[in-house]
Amino acid sequence: MDQLQEQIENRIESLDPRVELIALEQPGHDVLRLYIDHPDGVTLAHCELVTRGLQELLSEEYALEVSSPGLDRPLTKPEHYERFSGQRVRIRTTEPIGGRRNFTGLLVASGPESVTVEHEAGRTEIPLGRVHRSNLVPELSEVPS
Repeated sequence: MDQLQEQIENRIESLDPRVELIALEQPGHDVLRLYIDHPDGVTLAHCELVTRGLQELLSEEYALEVSSPGLDRPLTKPEHYERFSGQRVRIRTTEPIGGRRNFTGLLVASGPESVTVEHEAGRTEIPLGRVHRSNLVPELSEVPS
């Protein structure tokens, strides 16, 4: 999957260097789901560009779903944590840290190897290698009514 992700990232960069692959999921045997981002926001045109640009690479093996990351944007790279420092996050770990696997709170520090979350029980430093999934937690004022 890592090699496929690298191929997809390279293809997307050749299509538009400002479009970033945020996450790649395989919800089914022959389905790939891509979440993309763009500094000006993701439009339908961005999704169509990526879909058309990847058809040759993936059309024989996978059905492709391309969408924006949404308000609960996944955080998958050290740069994502750095960019969203100071915001609320939810992080689930592969194994317990201090007896917990789920952390929801303020992202107070980030680095190339770990992040620190301030939550109701204190602060926890989480090695990025132990993160299973993580995403932003939208504030109520950000959710459209």
